[in-house]
Amino acid sequence: SHVASSALGTLDMAAHQIAISIFCCLSPLVDALNTVAQSFVPSIFARPKSKQRALALRKTSLNFAKVGAMAGLLIVTLVTCGVPLLSRLFTTDPRVLSRVKNAIPGIAIFLGFDGLMSIGEGTLLGHKDLAFLRNSYATFFFLVPAFMLRLKRKALKGIPVGLGTMWGTFSAYEVVRTVLWLSRVAYLQSKTESEASKIEEEQGIGATL
Repeated sequence: SHVASSALGTLDMAAHQIAISIFCCLSPLVDALNTVAQSFVPSIFARPKSKQRALALRKTSLNFAKVGAMAGLLIVTLVTCGVPLLSRLFTTDPRVLSRVKNAIPGIAIFLGFDGLMSIGEGTLLGHKDLAFLRNSYATFFFLVPAFMLRLKRKALKGIPVGLGTMWGTFSAYEVVRTVLWLSRVAYLQSKTESEASKIEEEQGIGATL
C-alpha cells in the first residue's frame, strides 16, 4: 500500500482500492484449497514407506492439481466477467472505471494461479517441508519489496506507473511462487517413489537369501 499510494496517481489509486476490495472478496474462494490439502496429505504421508504410499501421494497430488486448475479457471471467469460489473457498485466515474479494467489481467492471472499455489503450499505443509517454505518466504521477504520499490523509483523519476503495472508485478510473484511450490512437490514425489523402489529391492533381496 505504501508503494501504491506513492507511485499511483489519484485516479489509479481510487481504482486500486476498488480492485483490491474485489480481490479480497474472491481470493478466499480458492485459498481454502490450502487447508484441504493440509488435511488430506499428512495421513498419507505418515504411512510406512512403500510403493502403495508413493502411489497414494501421487494420486492425491494429481487430483488436487486438477481441482486447483479448475478453481483457477472458474475464478478467472468470475474476474473477467465480474470485475467490470462489480466496480460499478463502487463508483460511476468513467475515468476510474477505465483504470479498474487495466487491473483485470493482473487480478485474473494472480487468482488463476492461486488455486494451484494453495494446493502446492498445502501439500508441502502436509509433507512437513517447513524448512523449504521458510527459506522461500524469507527470500520473497526481500525480493518482493525490492521490485515494488523499483516501481516507486520509476514514479519518482516521472515515469508513469499505472495500475496494470502494479497488478502485473503482483501476478508475477504469484506465478513464480506457484511454479516453485509445484516443482518442489514434484521433486518430493520423485524422492518418495525412489525411496519406495529401494525398499522393495531390499525386501526382494532379503526374501531370496
